[in-house]
Amino acid sequence: MKKTFVLVVLFVLPLVAYLFFASGVNNFGILPTLTKNIDDISRLDSTVSLQDKITILGFLGKDAELKKGNAFNLNQKIYKPFYEFTDFQMVMVMPKGTNDVVEEIKMELGNLTDIRNWKFIYADDEAIQRFFNSLQTDIFLDKNLGTPYVFIIDKDRNLRGRKDDEEEGTKYGFNTNSVAELNNKMEDDVKIILAEYRLALKKNNARLNK
Repeated sequence: MKKTFVLVVLFVLPLVAYLFFASGVNNFGILPTLTKNIDDISRLDSTVSLQDKITILGFLGKDAELKKGNAFNLNQKIYKPFYEFTDFQMVMVMPKGTNDVVEEIKMELGNLTDIRNWKFIYADDEAIQRFFNSLQTDIFLDKNLGTPYVFIIDKDRNLRGRKDDEEEGTKYGFNTNSVAELNNKMEDDVKIILAEYRLALKKNNARLNK
């Protein structure tokens, strides 16, 4: 009897606790909407759209050569676990003239994973700034039109984030300089929004099958 009790305490209870908290993050959380109906990226490039896509949106800037590490962090911690989900994409908005460094980034990322859902689009400086402003965040692009922060955009072109982050209060974006932030915050938030759409799809299918 004592052996059974010890086994339950050591093995069963931790497993139950893990499943409880994992299901809480992935199935019952709601990721707040911070900005509604941002501009569609198709205004900058007609081949790419935010509408009906779950998008991780970033701005690498004119000094993208210096941000290869940011792209690598994002690829390893966020893109690789989720890129096979339907309608998931990674979109980087690039200033015109950065084509060569983008090709280098794509080649390096391609050595690590399938990059079919990495999208790089090009626009002039004013168009990039105007599009970024539609996000309505407390984050700013630097003089090279870049930022280490990336943003979660839902299928209705709404910016999603946190309203009660323990460190920042309202959290609009995620810092790709910080592997810890990608691991401990952004990954959970991407799981939440994917679970939200999976649940909506299941409900729709259930209604159709009645």
